[in-house]
Amino acid sequence: MTMLTSAAGTSAVLPPEYGELVTKPVEALSVAYLTGTKVTTGANSYHIPILSSDVAVGAVVEGAEITPSDAAFNELVVTPAKFAGLTIVSRELADDSNPSAADQIGRSIARQIANSVDNALFNALAAPNPAGFASLTGISTVSAPTAYTDLDPFEEAVSLSEAAGGRVTAWVTGAATALEIAQLKDATGSNKGLLNPDLTAEGRRTILGRPVIISPYVPADVVYGISKDDFLVVTREDARIDVDRSAYFSSDRIGVRGTMRVGFAMPVAAAHVRITNAA
Repeated sequence: MTMLTSAAGTSAVLPPEYGELVTKPVEALSVAYLTGTKVTTGANSYHIPILSSDVAVGAVVEGAEITPSDAAFNELVVTPAKFAGLTIVSRELADDSNPSAADQIGRSIARQIANSVDNALFNALAAPNPAGFASLTGISTVSAPTAYTDLDPFEEAVSLSEAAGGRVTAWVTGAATALEIAQLKDATGSNKGLLNPDLTAEGRRTILGRPVIISPYVPADVVYGISKDDFLVVTREDARIDVDRSAYFSSDRIGVRGTMRVGFAMPVAAAHVRITNAA
């Protein structure tokens, strides 16, 4: 598939410094960046210290010696994986100058990268994909009934997260599951929905005051409660754009490649919750 001037308008092809045309759309499109905390590293791996035990503190008699103690730390090491997208454009498009098509090329690559990042986040994919919530050991779990009748599973999820020191800031699920929950009524025979839309956010659905975010990559009948402060999206610098005019020489086309290196870190696994519907 090739982007042409007739389909995309006119534009100069993205030079390497146009990385933000990919970076910003990825962050806007990817559920990982919407629900997590972005950290940027220039190193091959990102090291996160985890406090495993605190300094011992207790009451002492006035003037008595204070017994020293040490805090114990573990370390979580995250090595961002490379996500890449390739778009092929005609030379005519590359040689024109209207910036609108540059945005289209950037967003085209960004969609590929964002989709790949979110697929890895919610499914246990083989290496070199980074490990996400689907393979997270120690995540809190809630079993919902075959059909949702109330919001008790979500109340339990919030409680489990808080018990682990977390704070659920968003729910992520598939469109079908979100619709099932949105159709809950406040009483038998009532037409009033149990969920009230957040009128300050363009009618966005919320559950217990937390926004509901839709991702096609969350398995059916699963809802994730994510604690933003306990979910780090480790980004190895930002997007890089590479342009090659030789690979498609015979058809007078140009390859535009975008890459980002992204990894996930959940230092406190139990701060996040997976709600599974028995269906």
